[in-house]
Amino acid sequence: MSPRSDAFSAQAWSRNGAAYEAIRTMPFNAELAAGTLSKERFTHYIVQDAHYLIGFGRALALAAAKARDPDRIVQFAKGAEVAIVVERSLHGSFFEQYGIAPQTFAETPVAPTCHHYVSYLTATAFAEPYEVVLAALLPCFWIYAEVGRDIHARAAPGNPYQAWIDTYAGEDFHEAVRAMIAATDEAAAQASPAMVARMHDAYKAATRLEWMFWDGAYRLERWPV
Repeated sequence: MSPRSDAFSAQAWSRNGAAYEAIRTMPFNAELAAGTLSKERFTHYIVQDAHYLIGFGRALALAAAKARDPDRIVQFAKGAEVAIVVERSLHGSFFEQYGIAPQTFAETPVAPTCHHYVSYLTATAFAEPYEVVLAALLPCFWIYAEVGRDIHARAAPGNPYQAWIDTYAGEDFHEAVRAMIAATDEAAAQASPAMVARMHDAYKAATRLEWMFWDGAYRLERWPV
């Protein structure tokens, strides 16, 4: 992804470059690329990610409701559908592969970081202006795309997690990411400096939560009480 250097997205990526590098090289993603990530950790991740995508889809639907351009309404409404319907299908195949019954998923609590991330996105989507909502949603799209491509380039042969890798390295997902970047840059270009500053704060917060989500999966995070 190579947005214009003066675009919001390019500035946001540059400002959060160290955080992305921490995500790219963290143990969860390093072991995922090597194919050595434990089944227990990957299972924890996909269960929590399935919980997360419901909230992410809700936030996208709220972005659609706040959008002024009809094409953006359609874009975010379709994005909400993909997050819940298509991604659920992907997770369903993983659930079957790893022996996770629907009842097991339903009875698995949302872990602390997932709960925090979903709460942040939905609160932002309900309470903040359209521009800030897009900035909060962008890291999940963009960071996953970049991590997916990076892992794909270094994935070990016969990687047991190849289906996950292929999904986020694939062109279909990257097309959706480019559309999200374009929408966010479009909104920022029409925003005041104060609003753009709020967008940067939202992008930074969501980027940090991306790191925390993978870290929580690696630690098999549970509620302490």
